[in-house]
This record gives sequence, structure tokens and C-alpha cells, in this order.
Amino acid sequence: MFQLDDKFLQDVGLGSLPEDQKKAFLDHFREQLELRVGTRLSEGLSDAQLAEFESFIDRDEARVNEWIAGHVPNYQEDAVFKQLQAGAPANIPPLVVLAEYASLRWLGLNRPDYKQVVASTMEELKAEIIANRDAILGIDQPGSQQIAA
Repeated sequence: MFQLDDKFLQDVGLGSLPEDQKKAFLDHFREQLELRVGTRLSEGLSDAQLAEFESFIDRDEARVNEWIAGHVPNYQEDAVFKQLQAGAPANIPPLVVLAEYASLRWLGLNRPDYKQVVASTMEELKAEIIANRDAILGIDQPGSQQIAA
């Protein structure tokens, strides 16, 4: 879908951030994206639906297994599960992969527009960053010095 990396920073005009600030900025961006996407996706869902989804996030093994058994009992045959499993680091517990898979399947059933929500939220955040790029970089701010070209 998208990568939050040096290319992303270049795309939004923040490629010149000092190395020690890049990771912090990307972490902050990821947190904001998750918060905004989660807020938008939760709109219109019942308390029961939210609790069910939270059980995947919390990696509640019993609830994850129960949901999988009831909705995708042949999950091991699913290409999405196989891709998640293959892409997971060796030290990731199987429950983490299964909960991630369950959350993706759940979103597909309960919020089939989730990919569009993520994409539009990502674009909105990128636009905010671009609009505030100079302030983020400390350019044209009182007390900052500009380098003449």
C-alpha cells in the first residue's frame, strides 16, 4: 500500500530532516494515521463490533480463534494469510499473524471501504505536512537563519 520511509519524507519535502529526527517524525506520522483511520473506521459501528475488533488488536487468543473458526475456518489456504505469514519476522508469535489476518478479514466484512479510508486519510495527512513543511523544517520562523542561495 504505502511505505513510511525516506522516499515518503522526500515526497512531502522533508528529506532534509536530520537523521535523528526522521524516525521520530515517521513514528509520529504513523501514530496520527492510525488514530485518524481508527476514528473514521469506528464511525457507525456498534459497541459489539468495536469490542470484537478490539479483541484482535488485544490479541485475545480465545476470541481470535473463535472468530476465525466461525468466519474463515480454512484461513490457512487464504493467499492473504500466506502472505502475512511469509512476511512476518521469524520471532513473531503465530497469534500475532492470526490476529492481524482476522482484523483484515473483519474489516473487509464490516468496513469494506477501509482501504479507501486509509488512502484518503493518508493523502490528507500528506497535504497537511506539505502545507506546514517550512514550519516543520524551521524555515521562515523567527530566530531561524536562512541561507542565501
